[in-house]
Amino acid sequence: MNLFPMLTARAEAGRPIRIAQAGAGKFGTMFLAQARLTMGLHVAGLADLDPGRARQRLAEAGWEAERMSATSLDQAMASGATFVTNDAEAIIRDPRIEVVVEATGDPATGVRLARLAFAHGKSVVMVNVEADALVGPLLAEEARRAGVVYSLAWGDQPALIAEHVDWARACGFAVIAAGKGTRYLPSYHASTPETVWDIIRGYLKVEKHKVNLQMFNSFIDGTKSAIEMTAVCNACDLQPQAGGLTFPPASRFELAELLKPKSEGGLLEATGVTEVVSSLYRDGRDVPHHLAMGTYVVVTSESDYARRCFSEYAMLADKSGTYAALYRPTHMIGLELGISVASVALRREPTGTARVWNSDVAAVAKRALKSGEMLDGEGGFTVWGRQMPAAASRAVRALPIGLAHRVRLVRDVEQGAVLTIDDVALDAGNAAVAARAELVARYAR
Repeated sequence: MNLFPMLTARAEAGRPIRIAQAGAGKFGTMFLAQARLTMGLHVAGLADLDPGRARQRLAEAGWEAERMSATSLDQAMASGATFVTNDAEAIIRDPRIEVVVEATGDPATGVRLARLAFAHGKSVVMVNVEADALVGPLLAEEARRAGVVYSLAWGDQPALIAEHVDWARACGFAVIAAGKGTRYLPSYHASTPETVWDIIRGYLKVEKHKVNLQMFNSFIDGTKSAIEMTAVCNACDLQPQAGGLTFPPASRFELAELLKPKSEGGLLEATGVTEVVSSLYRDGRDVPHHLAMGTYVVVTSESDYARRCFSEYAMLADKSGTYAALYRPTHMIGLELGISVASVALRREPTGTARVWNSDVAAVAKRALKSGEMLDGEGGFTVWGRQMPAAASRAVRALPIGLAHRVRLVRDVEQGAVLTIDDVALDAGNAAVAARAELVARYAR
């Protein structure tokens, strides 16, 4: 890779990549911690609903007071400091901004800000994978028409998996399965922000008051896995399995043995699919050498010689030597986001972008829901997100998880049922609702 020399050249020429970032949550703050140390990057503007909180997070990330002291974007451009504001749209519109980092985590905001960026000729690094799972194919198409780049975020698992898949195909391998590892038990689908702490406190070294329990719960109840694997399917032209993710327990040494077609003795319904493996056996015991937080791809080759090499070179091959697995044991989330920014600005290349609409994430009732109840979205008390084929989602008019937040039910829904658009009262003026309708209409043609 040659990104660092290219970044250095931009810095030496006095033309760093000017960045406008929306959102200073955990992922965004991790990027900011490294951005101040990366030659050739300048976060000129940082927007957050609470600028005071954003400055506090910058300080926690090691930023000196003078680095966040700019009182306007003009001053930031002149001094190299950062302008902290609550007006994301203003900094996105500025013609000196080159790349927009969307890290709000809110699908409606992500859609709105991405489209604004495209309209003003800005490339977008979409940390907000929830927005991508909702309407990624639409955003990617609009970016191409605008002559800019729309990219998933390097360091987050979907972009890392997309790299695995690209590597495999560039090497001439056939991709059998791709995905990640997580901590999973079937009972977790009913987890809520009130119960999730009992699950995570045993293995996460965090203090309860510093944790966004609803955000963490989206990882536990299966929703985040469905969202991320939908982003992977749509970026890599892979398919979701008809019943969604099954979360089989698997160590990294078992990936190639288990994640192959059922016809070959594996667990998959087909080849070219996504799957997430669990670090827990169904009885709650830890899987040894598990892949929790890691990513993988399982491949095969038409070449007998290549398949023989799988075993000869101690690759993670199945017993027959037909399938082999590549895995990455962990990911650094926002610490690696600079890769996406540099790739978008210097190569004009995404580190993952929606090319098709194969997969979707449908809202499923965690319990029996009554007409008049308010849904609370990803990781909440009412619904969890299940991955499903996009065609099937469109056919049943499934309510996507990205639209299942702060909307009211207009009829009862049974526990375990997939909610539909007709079950809720959606606001047609909501940016995400309107964009979703556009995407559905486009694929209906």
